[in-house]
Amino acid sequence: MALSHQWFIQWSPPSMVINDINNQYSAVNNWNKGRNKLEWQVTVHNSEGEYNSVPNIGLKDYPDYYGRKSTANKKYDRSQAAGFALWLTMLGVASSQTIPADLDTPPFSTLYKWKQIDFEFPSMSHRWQALSTGKYIPENVLPLGLEVWGHRVFITVPRWRRGIPATVATVSRYGGVTSPPLKPYPNWQFNNPLSNGRNCSGLTSVFRVHVDPCGRLWVLDSGQIDSVDKADQVCPPSLLVFDLQTDTLIARYTIPKKYVLEDSLYANLVIDTRTEDCSDVHVYIADTWRFGLLVFRERDEKFWRFSHPLFFPDPLASNFTLHGLNFQWTDGIFGLSLSPIDIYTERILYFHSMSSYREFYVSTAVLQDPMRVKNSSSEFNLAGESRGLSGQSSASAIDDRGVMFYGLVTRDSIGCWDTKKPYTKVMNGVVAKNSETLIFPNDIKIDQEERQNVWVISNRLPMYQSAPLNADDYNYRLMFADAVEAVRGTICDPEI
Repeated sequence: MALSHQWFIQWSPPSMVINDINNQYSAVNNWNKGRNKLEWQVTVHNSEGEYNSVPNIGLKDYPDYYGRKSTANKKYDRSQAAGFALWLTMLGVASSQTIPADLDTPPFSTLYKWKQIDFEFPSMSHRWQALSTGKYIPENVLPLGLEVWGHRVFITVPRWRRGIPATVATVSRYGGVTSPPLKPYPNWQFNNPLSNGRNCSGLTSVFRVHVDPCGRLWVLDSGQIDSVDKADQVCPPSLLVFDLQTDTLIARYTIPKKYVLEDSLYANLVIDTRTEDCSDVHVYIADTWRFGLLVFRERDEKFWRFSHPLFFPDPLASNFTLHGLNFQWTDGIFGLSLSPIDIYTERILYFHSMSSYREFYVSTAVLQDPMRVKNSSSEFNLAGESRGLSGQSSASAIDDRGVMFYGLVTRDSIGCWDTKKPYTKVMNGVVAKNSETLIFPNDIKIDQEERQNVWVISNRLPMYQSAPLNADDYNYRLMFADAVEAVRGTICDPEI
């Protein structure tokens, strides 16, 4: 979610028996089956179709992009388990398996958990230098967004405070260790745009990422740093696109100034494409702090923005209480999820504000027509009943069967809803609840496997805002569950 600034392997030969491998987890190495490798040409654009460099000058004296002045205990060695699984794979006896760190949140398995986040620095001396200069402050690093593709999980770390050395990073999808360091993506250089002045040529502060079916990573860079203390728009918000086959930048699309209002925060995105070659891509982007829905059409690189009262926060839902901590957020439209592709019906975009108890929807046929920006008020609709008190939700995602999964941020829970059924309290279920491991489930994604998994990252965000998190606790968790099994027998099961 967006923070409302207004208020506040090493592999070794196997040394364990086969029975130590948990065989219930599905193979996850079939991601590239049937996919065509596409080649992309790099284009770097601003809103006028041109790339403008920014002078390399000092940080303190440089006005921001919009003219505002800047202010300154394990039961066994899981690494051996991972090595054993890899060894079996190499022998052709088994396919690669995901090995979890724990099974404390059924039906979810915890792939990784961290007390604090560390990074794969080039060397220990680089790490110590980053620590000593304040470029790396462990207690300030909070993982926020996730995406899954191939053998990697992508994790975003927005620069909400000082000391965030990388804003996009990866970890292995296969597990085997408890708290792995994050590997900056695509490299260290791209994650240090501020090291040589504000040239805005790299990654500034990323909230969310999304992979399209053609293996391209779409990165939503807010361009904003220090959001917790005093938001500073050092670079224009932009979309960056990477080819995941080569990990190279394909394009950069700068969001035009006219769509970036005072204190705008573009915090979430979802990709809509229905062609095999992704030639019809539209991107829907939520402006959480200024309550707008931006649409980007890749074909001609055009943006347009919708405004609607349903994008605003609900004042009655702007008061949050979580584990004794009370806080007020006025966050607008945030959760975005798309109905599955159906040749007989138009896709639906479901959306909700963070500070809200309700779900809404609109046809993507409306969103994809820029001529409808000023005459589509009646096209945005209420999905159904309220989720009730403490029903505020963060991110959401819908699997291929039409089941929505969403984070219930003040209930330590993951909710679900079969989109083919009425949106009522009775028809909304809970697939997981845990007052230790699911404190603030912040982002949710459905992977693109034939047998899909739902992925969740929890991060105790409100506590992070309020005070430093306890470095002796596991504060951040990356979890996954089989999407079919997660709802089996519940009201969200399409078979019921």
